[in-house]
Amino acid sequence: MQQHGISERRACRLTGLARSTQRRKQRLVVADSVAERLKELARERQRFGYRRLTALLRREGRQVNHKRIYGLCGDFGLVDEDTRECLAIEADTSLPGLRVIRVLEQLAFTRGLPEEIHVDHGPEFVSRALRAWCEERRVLLRYIEPGRPMQNGHIESFNGRFRDECLNANWFLSLPRARVTIESWRQDYNGVRPHSALRYQTPNEFAALIAQQQPQPLMMGKLS
Repeated sequence: MQQHGISERRACRLTGLARSTQRRKQRLVVADSVAERLKELARERQRFGYRRLTALLRREGRQVNHKRIYGLCGDFGLVDEDTRECLAIEADTSLPGLRVIRVLEQLAFTRGLPEEIHVDHGPEFVSRALRAWCEERRVLLRYIEPGRPMQNGHIESFNGRFRDECLNANWFLSLPRARVTIESWRQDYNGVRPHSALRYQTPNEFAALIAQQQPQPLMMGKLS
């Protein structure tokens, strides 16, 4: 006996359901599949940000938008590309490349080396000294395109906040006083101010949470 299927259009007409409801169910199934796979990848690659996770999903043949993955990472509390911490603000009358290197060396000692640094084309960043330092330590120095500040959007957002809340709100009568005021603002930014991008945690709180989720190194003891 030959069996005949029934089209989606006819089935919906017979049941009184709109065809869009069936397509919506299909999209929900696909979205659930992506979300579950994203969670798995984030557990396997705990240091990956949403862009790298997006690349892995696309490599598997999934048609995903990086903005959607960014939103899902926020919904699930997964690791983002950074903690929004402000690790240092250097204030002086001039900041040549060697001063930038000095700050990076201090941060490397306390926090370790980053995989890459995103910068604009300021003279302190295009200096031979900084490029040599990054090359020697195998840190990728990634330059944004000239005239495209939003390619480093996190920093542009931070700079605007720093200008509005600190630089424009204070009158600096001396360099030492400026350094004290700026450092006080940095501490408040990291430890007191809640950030919406971090689900209203402070950068310090979020960094501590990420540290807890990182795999712990094996402790090697001496057998006697």
